[in-house]
This record gives sequence, structure tokens and C-alpha cells, in this order.
Amino acid sequence: MIDSHELRQRDSYLNKLIGFQDTEPVKVITGIRRCGKSSLLKLMVRHLKDTSVLPEQILEMNFESFDFRRMSADDIYRYVKERIVPGKRMYLFFDELQRIEAWEDAVNAFRVDFDCDIYVTGSNAYLLSSEYSTYLSGRCVEIRMLPLSFREFLDFHGFEVHEIQSALGGLRKQVFDKNGERYELREVFDAYIRFGGMPGIADVGLDQEKALSLLDGIYSTVVIRDILEREKRRGQKQITDPTLLRKIILFLADNIGSSVSISSIGNTLINEGLLDDGKRKGAPSAHTVQAYVNALLESYFFYEIKRFDIKGKAYLRTLGKYYIVDIGLRNYLLGFRNRDSGHAIENVVYFELLRRGYDVAIGKIGSAEVDFIATTADDKKYIQVTESMMSEDVRNRELTPLQNIRDNYEKIVLSLEPGLDASYDGIRSENLIDWLLNQ
Repeated sequence: MIDSHELRQRDSYLNKLIGFQDTEPVKVITGIRRCGKSSLLKLMVRHLKDTSVLPEQILEMNFESFDFRRMSADDIYRYVKERIVPGKRMYLFFDELQRIEAWEDAVNAFRVDFDCDIYVTGSNAYLLSSEYSTYLSGRCVEIRMLPLSFREFLDFHGFEVHEIQSALGGLRKQVFDKNGERYELREVFDAYIRFGGMPGIADVGLDQEKALSLLDGIYSTVVIRDILEREKRRGQKQITDPTLLRKIILFLADNIGSSVSISSIGNTLINEGLLDDGKRKGAPSAHTVQAYVNALLESYFFYEIKRFDIKGKAYLRTLGKYYIVDIGLRNYLLGFRNRDSGHAIENVVYFELLRRGYDVAIGKIGSAEVDFIATTADDKKYIQVTESMMSEDVRNRELTPLQNIRDNYEKIVLSLEPGLDASYDGIRSENLIDWLLNQ
């Protein structure tokens, strides 16, 4: 366990922020609660101080704090104006700003009235929704933050990977902790799949009871503050049933990586006896379920992935899939057991692709499916994810869709047991854990 007061690096995010330093757009850092947004602001503040920015040029306000949470947009403006240093550029940091009504008026005024560089965090996509985008259109840049990658998990928990000589003469990777204890890489990966990547778990250590307590706190905060409270603030009446919300969360968590339609969710909940349709006249309407699912997407609890027809080169309106932002949260919700590990590793790959800057879709080729099409402006990859490539049946199932794709982009199968063959007809077979470790 590492000292909980130590500020740990998140270099990929910090470097993005530094890249936008002193540019006009407002820097907006978004992501689920407790994924490290506040720490990223602190890292940026430290960087500024290390590069000769004076402390009085830096102003930090956290709207979860009692000092600021009752403020109006006008109060915030006055508070900042009183602290402006004449003739100096100011650096303004606003944490969890979505709690303040009309926050965008204050931010716009700062941009117009002062020489300042503005950084904002928010735990809800509503912060950047269409209602506000007109205020900041073209004037903000979003940095999406996720829980820890596997590499970051190793670093936060004090593990180091070393290559050591194997009995067969090659090199193999092993993991060492701060005390020099040695672990197999797979053991530590299994811990990641079990506990997930919420940074706070590094403060309590890999202890199931403490981890569950921490994850329970995150879950409650997301549900109560970012979904139920937010609906009240917006004056909306759509999301009022905490029980229904939890059941939809459990349904989506149990069905990550499976094709799901909005209409099927309500019906399934009734069929499984999770909703009492005696009290409700039938299933909740598709409109109601959609509102609840949208709230979960807006709070970054789940991410939706669309289907893309590879031959027709078009997105399909048919069933999408959902992935949960942190696999530890899924285990907290459904219980720590070896549940559906194939979909769990798929979940890990999906978020790793997002971290690496890819747009991700499900690929449809004829009646078959490719797990992920990952694209950037100048690159495309087709990726299948499976636990093992040892059996011939699995190899055929995973390789056939890729073999049917007629272009020359890279095609990869990621698995925990890739076998001895490094490629099949130009399709690369790679160890999933090695892939996670290679940037």
C-alpha cells in the first residue's frame, strides 16, 4: 500500500493538459466520480508552480467543499474578481462545477474580463450537453478521464514488471512489489480484474472488504448526487425511482458486451420478477427506461458502443452494447465471483482502446461480428478478444470474421492464452496482458 497523501502521476492526462496550457479554450476534464479528476488538477497546479507561476496567480475552488457549495454564479465571479492579481495571468481551477447553477455565465465572464487560463472538472456529461454548448461552443476542449489502466494499476499499487530469464532460455515478465515479493503477471492481472481501476483502492490496498466499502461510496455518490439530485436541480421528473434505477444498473452490469435493446430491459426485468407488474401497469415505457439509461451514460457509469457494417460502411441502428466504466464496480454490484470472464476482459480492452485515443465500434460482417473496430484519423485495427486460443473451435470462431474482411488494416486476436502461433494468415495473435503493457 502506498502513502495516501502522495500525488501519483497520470502522465497521459497531465501531458494533454500541459499541451493546452495558455490556450484560449476552457479545459474541461470529465469522467466518473473518483477517477482522479481532482488529483489531475492538483498535478497541473504543481506543474505550474514548478514552472515559475506564482502561488497568487493560481486560484482553486472545489464545489464539493462546504466553503463554496452554496455559492451562486455571481458569488463565484465576485470571489475570483477580488483575487485577481493586476498585470498577471491567472490560472483558475474549478472542481465539480456542475453543482453550480448558471456556472457557464461566470466562466464566460472570466474569459471576457480577465487574462486567465481556465480548468474545469465535472462528473456529468450534462456539463457539456447541448444546452450549454452554445455558451462555450468552440471555446472548450474536453479531456475524458477514465479509471486506471492496467499499467497505471501496477504503478499505483507499487508493482514493477521485470523481464527475467526463463528456464527455456528466453525472457519472461514477472512482477515485484516494494518488498521484493515476486508475483506472476497473471496473478496481478486477476487482481485488476477483481478490484478494478478506481485510484482510491490503492489507498486502502487490495483488501476485499475495504475495496467494497470504497466502491459502495462511489456507487452511492454517482447515483444520488449525479443522477437523482441532478434531476431535481433540472426540475425534471423522469428519474424518480431509485429502485428502478438500481435494477437497470444491475441489468446492464450483468449484460456488458451483450446486445441490449431499451425495450428488452423493461420486459426482462418483469420476466425475471425484478419488477412487480401488478403495481405497475406493464413494463416501464421504453421512454422511461431510455431516460434512466441516458442518465447512466451521462454520469459516465456506462458507455454505449454502436454497430458498424463493415461491408456497407455505415453505422447500424440495431442493438448496441454497453460496457461498465470500471470492472471493480461491476464486481461490487454483482458479487466477487468468476462471472462471465470473457465479457470482463472485453470490457478492459474496450476502455484501453478509448485511453489510446481510438473511436471504437462493433464490426458486423455478414452474420458474423468483430468485437472492436478501432479507428483514429490515420489508423484502423480490427480486434477480437477471447480468453484462450487453444481450442480449434475457438480459433475458427474468432478468426473467421477477420478472414472475411477484405481490406489490409491490422487484424489482431487478444487472448490470455494465445498458444504458440504468433499469427494465422496475417492475423496477429497476441497475449492480452502484454498488449495492455505495451503502449
